[in-house]
Amino acid sequence: MAKVVFDIETLGYPIESFDETRRKYLLKFSETESEREEAIQKLNLYPVTAQIAAIGLLNPDTNRGKILFQSYEQLDYFSDDGSIQFITGSEKDILEKFWQDIPYYSQFITFNGRGFDCPFIMLRSAILGVQPTRNLMPYRYDATVHCDLLEQFTFYGAFRKFNLDFYCKSFGIVSPKAHGITGLDIKKLFEEKRFKEIAEYNLGDIRSTAELFRRWEKYLNV
Repeated sequence: MAKVVFDIETLGYPIESFDETRRKYLLKFSETESEREEAIQKLNLYPVTAQIAAIGLLNPDTNRGKILFQSYEQLDYFSDDGSIQFITGSEKDILEKFWQDIPYYSQFITFNGRGFDCPFIMLRSAILGVQPTRNLMPYRYDATVHCDLLEQFTFYGAFRKFNLDFYCKSFGIVSPKAHGITGLDIKKLFEEKRFKEIAEYNLGDIRSTAELFRRWEKYLNV
């Protein structure tokens, strides 16, 4: 059974890019400057106010995969060991490539994919007119199709949710945040055209998620 871990990095649109009506709607509960900044920061959480900057895919059995990421110029390349292919394009381009690849995998693995990545990908695809090729939101309680590790580690809500960084450290796995970059840095990196750094950060996310999956598969998938 072919498996794939995937993860996305998102980028909120500038608040100035929205018309006056939508700006007022987005900021209507922001009475102070700090509340305004917080509201703007949260724009990257919603598919109607943000775009996908990168999508990473990794086969946890072979450690081979690809990172699809936005860039103003073509920066296609391979990792030093040849196991990871980096492919650039527009948001629409990378979504089309994602939908071309995902049907080849019987099982896909995410961290909070049901609560974020999967619906985000599906709605962004609809907005951009990209045709999906499979259902990313299958039956919730069947991990043989979609294994959402956040749901598995909380036993579907029995325990509190923790972020990827916390779970990695708890399991003794190198966290993708270890190099000092977090999702909050994506906007700055994109504005500074540091697209490769976004791609490498995305790779760290899927590698850590793949290692968490291996722990789940060995000790919890009984």
